[in-house]
Formats: sequence, structure tokens, C-alpha cells
Amino acid sequence: MFTEALQLIKEYDRIIIHRHSHPDGDAIGSQLGLYYLIKDNFPDKEVYMVGDAAVRLPFIDVEFDVIADEFYRDALAVVLDCGSSHLICDERYKTAKKTLRFDHHIYCEAICDVDIVDSSYESACGLVTMFAKASGLKLSVNSATYLYMGMVTDSGRFVFDSTTARTFELAAFLMSQPIDLNTLYYNLYAEEFEDIIAEADNKHKIKFTPNNVAYIYTTIEELPEPTDSGVHVTSSGLVGLMRDIKGVFIWVNFTEGDDGVHCELRSNRYNINPIAVKYGGGGHKKASGCVVPDRETAMLLLEDLNALAGTEAV
Repeated sequence: MFTEALQLIKEYDRIIIHRHSHPDGDAIGSQLGLYYLIKDNFPDKEVYMVGDAAVRLPFIDVEFDVIADEFYRDALAVVLDCGSSHLICDERYKTAKKTLRFDHHIYCEAICDVDIVDSSYESACGLVTMFAKASGLKLSVNSATYLYMGMVTDSGRFVFDSTTARTFELAAFLMSQPIDLNTLYYNLYAEEFEDIIAEADNKHKIKFTPNNVAYIYTTIEELPEPTDSGVHVTSSGLVGLMRDIKGVFIWVNFTEGDDGVHCELRSNRYNINPIAVKYGGGGHKKASGCVVPDRETAMLLLEDLNALAGTEAV
């Protein structure tokens, strides 16, 4: 399935790489990983990366490219880690001469001329890594490090049930390069002491629905100064605090921002994706998200999750 993708990359001299907005480790990892993969194998090509800043990953010291509209005229635009077109950062990908997508979310719509979508992968980085391996492309330590980062973060350090034997095979392939795991894991998971205290405080905010859906709701008044995106990084990472509560099989974190209420839905038993899609979002069967306009709508979403928790998991 990668033959056409490789042919497009070989064919176009200018390639512009996109991903979803408010990027996580997989979005940034796949974008940077593919950037270096192309530059390492085709050094004469113009390759650009566009998008908003990696607020959730402050150690990623990258200035994304600001390019003119005419750059797209004869270019290949590549979209990574995005299952819904309205979530893609920078809509100008539509104006490129040809478009290509690598994605591991549940298929919702056709987005690019060539769509490589496979939800059996734990991450978009895993899919790009398989593309590199199957195509016989050489790896550098830069491409390997960023692709490994996305695999680690989207698999929850290889804990989530999206992790398969293939995940470890591809991780081993990437580790053929001298990835500095100590530095990478420190950058990803070391926390400021103030954030640890904030997490402890937020554990006291956890509430439960009648069917034991755990949730945290953080109002905009409860937040410190928000980021440029209008969402506070500490709050948007709180969904993991509820993952290991005994008897809880669905959990959700709500964070108010300037653009609405950000909803992070998780489960270790149920397919919560249709509920995220109902409210304009998407993602995976057991990890999805959306942004709703207000608290009232967020509570309607919570009611839907509570009703799902009262059914038999399939």
C-alpha cells in the first residue's frame, strides 16, 4: 500500500507536511520524523513543516515554516495523524497539486488524493515507520527518535491495547539507530513540582456518574494563565489521572478554553468514538476527543457516556 506514496514523494520537488492542530507527541513525531526521513533520502527536495506550536511538548525547539500561498501550486502536501479534515492545521493543503495522508484514526472521510489509513496501528508514527521499512528508506537518528517518540506517547509507553507485536518490531527497527532514550523519556515525562501538586489537587476534583464514569471538569476561572491556544497544558493532561481507578471503565476530562470545552474521552472497555463523533470530534475506539461550545453540551456528552457505561461492552 506504500508504493504510490513513495512514488509521490519521489516525483515532487516541493513537499509540505501538515498534521492536526494542538499537536501531541504522535502528530509532532510523525511530522518531524517524516521530514527527516525525506531529507535523509532525498536531500535535494524542498521540505516544509507547517502548523501551530507544540505547546504540549515545550522541549521540541522547532520553528514551523511560514510559507506563501504560491508554494502549494506545484507541491505535494502530506497530512499526518488526522482523521477529520476540519482538524488539520492550515487548510491550504487543499490547494496543493497532489495530496497524501498517513493516518491511524478510525476512517471517517476521504481527505487526500492518496489516503493511507490503517487504524490497527497504535500511532501515525508506527505507520510512517512501516512505510520507511517497507520502502527500504534509510533512517537517521533524528527521524528514528521522533518516530519512536510518537509510538511511545500514543501507546501510553506501550501499555494501551493498541500495542501489538508489530509495535515492538517497529520500535526495534527504529532503535537500530542510537536513540538517546534517557533524554527522550526525561523530556517527555519529567514534571515541574508545581504540576505534581496541581495533579494531586485535581484528584480531589474527580466525580462519578451513576454508572461510574469518572470525570474532571475545570472551568476557565480555575486555570492559571492559558496558553496561546486557550487551553492550559496541565489541565489538558489530567485525563490520565483517572485511568487506573478500580471499577471505572470510562473516564473523561473537561477543560474550558477560549474556543469551548475540550473533552478528552477514554475507556479500557467501551468504544467511545461514536460519542466523540456525535459532538464533532473523533479519534480511536478507546481514546477520542472533541470540542463542544459550552458546559451544558459537555454535560450532555457526559450523559451519553453514562448511558454507554450501563450497557454490555462489545
